[in-house]
Amino acid sequence: MTTSRDETDRTQASADAAAGDATDATTASASPAVPTVLFVCVHNAGRSQMAAGWLQSLAGDRVEVMSAGSAPKEQVNPVAVEAMAEVGVDIAGNAPKVLTVDAVRESDVVITMGCGDACPIFPGKRYEDWDLQDPSGQGIDTVRIIRDEIRGRVEQLLDEIAPVEADAGVGRD
Repeated sequence: MTTSRDETDRTQASADAAAGDATDATTASASPAVPTVLFVCVHNAGRSQMAAGWLQSLAGDRVEVMSAGSAPKEQVNPVAVEAMAEVGVDIAGNAPKVLTVDAVRESDVVITMGCGDACPIFPGKRYEDWDLQDPSGQGIDTVRIIRDEIRGRVEQLLDEIAPVEADAGVGRD
């Protein structure tokens, strides 16, 4: 009988382990693998589009990127599109989108740029307000300055939320 009980215990242990593995796999797939960042400005035509373009370009698949506006325009600011194209980031195909409660709820990080209290607040989210000049109505020289300031902020954000893991063996003697 001892052999039978040992076999039963091993079978139960295997079943428990398999169930645990399945639970772990389910939990892993249910939790977000990458952080989601939502950029919000009033018109979703300039600052938030440039920030989203920078983050997508710099982060690749390490971050999910969204943008929206509290009062979106018909199209992305053509001067912002031109300024971003100069640095190899294509936002020409983007379209302004309206800010929704669901977009905020789905985000881990919400970056606002001049939209005040238009963004709903949910517990557990990281909120930042970036004080940036509005590129609307500005010439290319001013928009380049805004673009470059946004890049610096996006790089800092990326380092905080999805740092690149350095290879421990690289550069060591």
